[in-house]
Amino acid sequence: MKRLLATIFALFIFLGIAFFYPTQNKTNTKKTPVVGILQLMTHPALDSIHRGIIAGLKEKGYVVGKNLKIDYQNAQGDQSNLKSMSDRFKNENVDVMVGIATPAAQSLANVTSSTPIVMGAISDPVSAGLVKSLSNPKNNGNITGTQHVEPVRKQVQLIKKLMPNLNTIGVIYTSSDDSSTAEYKEFKHLAEDNGITVKTYTISSTNDIDQVSATMSSEVQAVYVPTDNTVASGIQTLLKNTNAANIPVFASVASMVKSGAVATYSVSQYDIGKLTGKIVAEILSGKKPNQIAITHISKGNYSFNTTQAKKFGITIPKSLLKQAKIKGEIYK
Repeated sequence: MKRLLATIFALFIFLGIAFFYPTQNKTNTKKTPVVGILQLMTHPALDSIHRGIIAGLKEKGYVVGKNLKIDYQNAQGDQSNLKSMSDRFKNENVDVMVGIATPAAQSLANVTSSTPIVMGAISDPVSAGLVKSLSNPKNNGNITGTQHVEPVRKQVQLIKKLMPNLNTIGVIYTSSDDSSTAEYKEFKHLAEDNGITVKTYTISSTNDIDQVSATMSSEVQAVYVPTDNTVASGIQTLLKNTNAANIPVFASVASMVKSGAVATYSVSQYDIGKLTGKIVAEILSGKKPNQIAITHISKGNYSFNTTQAKKFGITIPKSLLKQAKIKGEIYK
């Protein structure tokens, strides 16, 4: 009897160990969340947004390689890549999808209506068909994020201050890009209110930039480039023609000024990215997209390319240079 009881007791101990430890391991194993980031193409502005997203997540306690996995995909401007990469995120069941630039966000929205999608710096998400409302997140389903709102009025005022005798300015943008189209319309309205005639030049791809910008450079006194990923990726081709014609270019983002545009007053792409990353963190922590309002950065900074300004005989007021030196960018 003693031997039987000892055997039964040992069996209970064995079964307890066998069942207890797997349960403990299962309980203590927490799945690392995966964030899929889809970027339209490589260029400085979009790259800055990407870096900002990672920094924003880190500020909220989500560190890549520690408690977070990032699946980063770059479509390099190819629509078929956008589709296949979006499908990849869906098939992998990532926890949150992030779209950097309008086409990327639209591609993600086309593959899922349930997985949370965070827009990374989308200029006009309503016209792009991504959300129904900027003010009421409850109407936007599985999509939220950041809006890229450039201070276009301040940009027009800056151009007028640097070129007080300006009569005609050309605007070049991609006709199929909802965001750059909306920004162009705002610029045209504000410029014409300031007595400047706006001439419009549209492209469909980077292949059009050379011919269109050559024509434009012979017909205007200056050029303005809205937030346009296609033009930004071919900015050197544009500048080749405008520089040859002695025509200054004014940009909507600081990265174009670094490349050779004369000036801008713009919001920080990196700061927009950080704000986007913090929204992703909120979702990872339990919030639903329709509980998070779409937001944006409102305050901008001056950026000047003093070499280009000198080339075109443009004098930048010392007060503006001082502001750019304190918080902004001065490229030489």
